[in-house]
Amino acid sequence: MKLTIIRLKHLSAQDRLDLAKIWPEADLAALEMRLDEHHQLYAAKFNDRLLAAVRATIKGTHGELEEFMVREVTRRRGVGKYLLEEVLAQNKAIAQWWIADAGFSDREAAAAFMQSVSFIAQVGGWGWLQK
Repeated sequence: MKLTIIRLKHLSAQDRLDLAKIWPEADLAALEMRLDEHHQLYAAKFNDRLLAAVRATIKGTHGELEEFMVREVTRRRGVGKYLLEEVLAQNKAIAQWWIADAGFSDREAAAAFMQSVSFIAQVGGWGWLQK
């Protein structure tokens, strides 16, 4: 099967199981209740399982990415890069994106990764501007 990036608007039972592996501490019921046009959830799906996810908050032409996470067993295979590239591609109206550096256990690896997806280091995180 092909890796696909999907926007989740409602969580299935399987989505909840998979997201619990990605975000063990997350309150998935509260997360699902907040999903709308301004609070979005994207995930990388392979063989009917979610491997990575990121939350996006949209305000006009600005977007903020939060809780970006790839399951550890799936890292370094391009899943995270594809996820972020597709989120940006699916939101062409967003001229500027931001992701804070909080929550990354290996900041050096996170910085290298964010640079590889065209985000620029800024105080407290990384930014992306539409070209």
